Amino acid sequence: MNGLVSVRPFYLYNTIYVHVKTKREEVIEIKPGYFDLWIKEPAERGLANKKVLEILRMHLNTNREMKIV
Repeated sequence: MNGLVSVRPFYLYNTIYVHVKTKREEVIEIKPGYFDLWIKEPAERGLANKKVLEILRMHLNTNREMKIV
């Protein structure tokens, strides 16, 4: 089985449960396309939204455009 590469499928829409103002920053993928996300930023002035996008890009290892709808 040498040479096989596991490719993570890209989902058009992901469901993300965000917990704001926590003491930790962590991402747990519940199942493909569903995430639990803990961030330290408050849900004010778009701070939490920016952090969510930043963490998801790092977790998914992509530079694709993402937006929150």
